[in-house]
Amino acid sequence: MKTKTSFLLVIAFVCALAGSVYAQESQPQQPSGPPPETPGMDIQGIRNYLLGPGDVLDVRVFGQPDLSSTVPVDGDGNLSSLPFLETPIRAKCRTDKEVQKDIAIAYSKFINNPQVSVRVTERNSRQPATVFGAVRQATRVEMKRKVRLNELMAVSGGFTERAAGTIQILHTEPLMCPEPGEEAEAAPVDGTRIPLSIVKIADLRTGKREANPVIRPGDYVLVTEAEPVYITGAVMQPGGLYLRDNLTLSRALAMVGGARKEAKLSDVMVYRMVPGSTEQKQFHVDVASIKKNQKPDFVLEPYDTIEVSESGIFSGARIGQTLFNAFTGGVTNAVSSSGSYLPMRIIY
Repeated sequence: MKTKTSFLLVIAFVCALAGSVYAQESQPQQPSGPPPETPGMDIQGIRNYLLGPGDVLDVRVFGQPDLSSTVPVDGDGNLSSLPFLETPIRAKCRTDKEVQKDIAIAYSKFINNPQVSVRVTERNSRQPATVFGAVRQATRVEMKRKVRLNELMAVSGGFTERAAGTIQILHTEPLMCPEPGEEAEAAPVDGTRIPLSIVKIADLRTGKREANPVIRPGDYVLVTEAEPVYITGAVMQPGGLYLRDNLTLSRALAMVGGARKEAKLSDVMVYRMVPGSTEQKQFHVDVASIKKNQKPDFVLEPYDTIEVSESGIFSGARIGQTLFNAFTGGVTNAVSSSGSYLPMRIIY
């Protein structure tokens, strides 16, 4: 059952990614440059770059052109194609300077005091991380050094107004060069368990360290998009709101400017679709009591429809306005018909 649930969750995540990509591709294409990147994002700390399979090195032995070559790091993490060397040189999770010393030692068996230089010409061992969802610019970020979540958010231009409040981080590859304490993250990704972590945007903004993890190469970072709720009836600005951070009914009403004077706050209707059905649940919510802290607030769910009805014209909330309208309406009619004020008769 756990395996089946995990499989369904993976399918849902991939569908979300595909939908985001399709939405972007379906929009009119405009000439633009490469996705924005923060200055120095990929070169800061590059001297400490740790090699991995797929990287390519330019190896030069001064005065020995036959020993100079361009060699890739093979799938086992070794330099196995250096001229005249039968024993591979270990390269994975080592710097170019460390590899340079080992190559010089290996060639010292053939020549005296070899002068060796090693330069990384291609860094292919780490897949880019992908950021998408409720961000200003979906982008792919080259992972040539350790990059934290807040840096990726800056590269993507920050959050949009549709951000729901959470960030989902899906790991697709094990950590290649773990540091002490990170050995568990270097284990192969288990197909029966989704390597998914969730971060709250509010925690990231307040600087909580656990909310700003290091992003691995190949990670998919999804800023979840909020789903709407709809508010109609006797409110100042009827319309839709994006649902985020456990939005409550009283807070949603405040976000649309509040209820009008004639609103019947003692009986606000909330309509909610039943999953897998065309039927709706109906909730009668006493917002007036919520405002007086006499009842708990009502937590909204995606696609809820809130209807704020009007009180009757002779209700306690509207009787004053009803009499005022009747009086001013009667005077206006009398003036318009005769050009002078006439006594007005109010029928009770």
